[in-house]
Amino acid sequence: MNSPHSVVIIGAGFAGVGMAIRLKQAGVRDLVVLEKALEVGGTWRDNTYPGAACDVPSHLYSYSFAPKTDWSRRYPVQEEILGYVRDCAERYGVTPHIRFGTEVRGAAFEEETGLWRIRTTAGELASRVLISACGQLSRPATPRIDGRDSFAGTSFHSAHWDHDCDLTGKRVAVVGTGASAIQFVPPVAEVAEQLHVFQRSAPYVLDKPDRPYTAWEKLALRRVPALRTLSRAKTYVRLESRALAFVRYPRLFQQPAKAFRRRLAGQVADPGLRRALLPDYPMGCKRILLSGDYYPALARSSVELVTDPIERITPAGVVTRDGTERRVDVIIYGTGFQAGDFLAPMRITGRGGQDLDAAWRDGAEAYLGITVSGFPNLFLLYGPNTNLSHSSIIYMLESQIRYIRRCVEAIRRHRLSWIDVRPGVQRAFNRDVRRRMRATVWEAGCTSWYRTADGKQVTNWPGFTFAYRHATRRPDPHDFLARKA
Repeated sequence: MNSPHSVVIIGAGFAGVGMAIRLKQAGVRDLVVLEKALEVGGTWRDNTYPGAACDVPSHLYSYSFAPKTDWSRRYPVQEEILGYVRDCAERYGVTPHIRFGTEVRGAAFEEETGLWRIRTTAGELASRVLISACGQLSRPATPRIDGRDSFAGTSFHSAHWDHDCDLTGKRVAVVGTGASAIQFVPPVAEVAEQLHVFQRSAPYVLDKPDRPYTAWEKLALRRVPALRTLSRAKTYVRLESRALAFVRYPRLFQQPAKAFRRRLAGQVADPGLRRALLPDYPMGCKRILLSGDYYPALARSSVELVTDPIERITPAGVVTRDGTERRVDVIIYGTGFQAGDFLAPMRITGRGGQDLDAAWRDGAEAYLGITVSGFPNLFLLYGPNTNLSHSSIIYMLESQIRYIRRCVEAIRRHRLSWIDVRPGVQRAFNRDVRRRMRATVWEAGCTSWYRTADGKQVTNWPGFTFAYRHATRRPDPHDFLARKA
């Protein structure tokens, strides 16, 4: 095995690229980024379905230190976001540090040497610090449906879109009505002969105020940096104000919910379809979606919304509980991701042979969503309880990146073998998270990907993003056990 590295980062999406940039700027040159795919981009590389776009305005969906000057529209599309991540990796010299086509199988910590031994598909390597930048939305979730593998037609998950499958004139079934499905359903509805959308739970879909920037706006934003800064600040304040309803005063959703029902009535004339599209849970309890064309697509004569549960899949189509078989040529699963399985399927072993899966058997948790007691020098980006429902995850990632960078600097400066967050510190933090979670709208009784099967909320941050930034402003030495090198 070659000499150990200072830092190894798993994943080359927004989190991994941003972390590598900031570490390089801090003087860490001996770093490696392990990426299982053949290019950077993470979720924006994988999700290439028709209509793929972000629901956060463009000017807030970028690194604060690398503002993009030429967004084409108010809400960025997949191609532009992917191009931005690629450009940042090249511009800041991260690409030479990336080992593409290298998937991590597992990692084990050696307490004697203070090193992580990392197993990959391309061999083993060692590192003083290990950083996971895998994200919460990297592993597609495909539902367990009887007969799924018997289907004789073409089937795929939206995160692995089959671009060789021409949907023109085809009979198509879409399973799921989440954030991805509401984006690809409209373009699919335009070309399919018949589209059946299988809905388990109706989402709240609000209008997406998207439009292209005019030529004058693009010129002004490119020439006057203060305009971009002002736009970013205004967007941040506007989105951050929505956190009040999510994390502290859910009753504030009453007026937006009424506005939603008025918009639904205005866009969907059929009373039966309208009833089927009315959610049966409080607004905000599940992810609120943005779209300007989803409801008009469902109102097309060639589109059927199916609310009867799926019983099984046959070689010819989809059978619902009432016994109806809808014969289709293609099945598309828009069923989201395994958000709570943060490092799966990797096996991570910490001090004393402790297994991370065992440590998280009651649900994932970490101090500040970043460090896990018993797993020294392991840091997580976009870890437990750091997801958002109201603002840009890039803002949260930059808070975590700064915190981790300062931990790495402390390890180097004080010649430490390892640091490990104290178990009592982690327990106290997560008790406080659970206490604050009780006041949030996510505890209103619905089931969602925010929660584990037994109802534990492991994904979202129950507070304001500026509060999280304050909490992660610098690592407190008293929070950690440390061993000198």
